[in-house]
Amino acid sequence: MAAGKAGMGLDKFILGLDGLLGVALVAIAAFYFKLTQSLASAPRLQPVGTSLPSAPSVDVVIPAYNEADNIRACVEAVLATELSGAQRFDVWIADDQSTDATGAIAAELAAQHGNVHHLVVPPRPEGEVWRGKNWACAQAANVAQGDYLLFIDADVRLSPGAIPAALAEAQIHQADLLSCAPKIECSCFSEWLVQPIIMSAIAIAYDFEAINESTAVDNAFAAGPFMLFRRAAYDKIGGHAAIGDVIVEDVELARQIRRHGLKLRYVLGIDLLSVRMYSSFATLWEGWTKNYYLGTEENLPLTLLSAFTIAMVFVMPWVGLLASLIVTLLKPELSSSIALLYGLTVLTLAGYGLLRITGYRQVGVPLRYWWLSSVGGLVVVAIALTSIVKTKTGWGWTWRGRSLKPQH
Repeated sequence: MAAGKAGMGLDKFILGLDGLLGVALVAIAAFYFKLTQSLASAPRLQPVGTSLPSAPSVDVVIPAYNEADNIRACVEAVLATELSGAQRFDVWIADDQSTDATGAIAAELAAQHGNVHHLVVPPRPEGEVWRGKNWACAQAANVAQGDYLLFIDADVRLSPGAIPAALAEAQIHQADLLSCAPKIECSCFSEWLVQPIIMSAIAIAYDFEAINESTAVDNAFAAGPFMLFRRAAYDKIGGHAAIGDVIVEDVELARQIRRHGLKLRYVLGIDLLSVRMYSSFATLWEGWTKNYYLGTEENLPLTLLSAFTIAMVFVMPWVGLLASLIVTLLKPELSSSIALLYGLTVLTLAGYGLLRITGYRQVGVPLRYWWLSSVGGLVVVAIALTSIVKTKTGWGWTWRGRSLKPQH
């Protein structure tokens, strides 16, 4: 009797797994379709083969808070830019009250190069809410004088042809804001696990064709590591000063461009620029739990749906594989439910493999540690859920140790 009940319990367990694997198979198919559709429509930033339509003046703004490990390499990469004929090409290091060696390195670079400026950003004014890098960017924009303003992060590395290519792209398409999706560099273990998953999800959530062809504000998107503004357009929308209290400032600036009837363009820049966003699990966790929920505009059902989808796509195939091995040990005789379990497991794993290979071939999404995607998926699900709690309560909601909790 006990053996019979155990057998019935195992059969129900297998049927439940079959159902979840069926859902996972549908989720993988939808994920694959949407990802390939988005990437197929993505314009790609290409090196400029001929001279620019015009040679405008350009100011590069690099907001920096405790970026001693990054700022020198970032600035030196910018200075290697091949921009002949530019009327002005200045670099502004906006040192945002850093407590490490950022200021000393910035001052040294400014002393060595006549077009590099070390801007010591003053403290944020009392009674005003400024979050993230908005204050530093706004201060640099006040002194920059170029026809174009390029905002990049200190962890970005530009190739010598990146800025000329971006200027050409902006001029040809008459873009008031051109933003480039950089190549994501992974070095630490947590980056290899998490970054490919989140970058794939972003490519699906913000379809390139919709961003570039639509005029709807809801379809606007920009990547903060590389944002090239026509100066007149930046001033028209009020720049970073108009969104000082916004945490996900890149998306909001893109929406402001749309709201003012200006032209937004978003392209893949993976051939000419790269970024390593996080150097450890702690910084990765802090960064994504800061932004994940806000990235959905605090849409709770959408955030939960995204977490569920990621679990189905990246975790469930491996759960099916583990379950198949366990079931084989517990119940070696083949039945229709077990055969279905095996079949669905194989299909989900094959679908997952096709998804990762496609991402690698199209945009270089790294394959390293691909077999640990279940761990990466679980981490992303935890990030999504934690981000909801942090955003709603303010508990532990920080960036670089600075609290983001609203002050009442």
